[in-house]
Amino acid sequence: MIKKELVFATHNVHKAQEIQAILGNQFSVKTLTDIGIDEEIAETGEVLKENAFIKSSYVFKKTGLNVFSDDTGLEVTALNGAPGVFSARYSGAQKNDSDNINLLLKNLAHFADKSAQFHTVISLFWEGKHYFFNGYCKGNISNQKLGENGFGYDPIFIPEGYVQSFAQMSVKQKNVLSHRGRAIKEMTAFLIS
Repeated sequence: MIKKELVFATHNVHKAQEIQAILGNQFSVKTLTDIGIDEEIAETGEVLKENAFIKSSYVFKKTGLNVFSDDTGLEVTALNGAPGVFSARYSGAQKNDSDNINLLLKNLAHFADKSAQFHTVISLFWEGKHYFFNGYCKGNISNQKLGENGFGYDPIFIPEGYVQSFAQMSVKQKNVLSHRGRAIKEMTAFLIS
């Protein structure tokens, strides 16, 4: 069977590995680095959907390849949906996971309500046409970092119905539950239908 090549508009190898695990053997996921795009694509959108589209359309216009991108936000109820679209840059332009987590825990410290959700939007250009897919995962923010796996806010996000954070779960277990996993499954169902 010939694998279908699909470019993921990211330089993040961890995200690409997660996606490859979800998509399985029918697809070969390439990163921007793999196809020779070294520049950082500016995320200037005010909502997740805009950022996802900005990235995928940039790569599609430049290469004509089948490409998808995602944008994910952690939406914390007590913080009126923050950090949301600014999740990666919550503590500043340096996009430092540890700084982002520390700031979020500080801002949430005086609230009893720790409920939150991750929201992922995928923008896909496939055979020259454009599509959007969404995935959500509800849960709560822990009071401290738990676990060593994953990236981003994984050490402080506990999905609904679980006591472990995403960072305490295997990649396989996280992919079953995660917002990104759910959005990718929607996209995969579309691609193989």
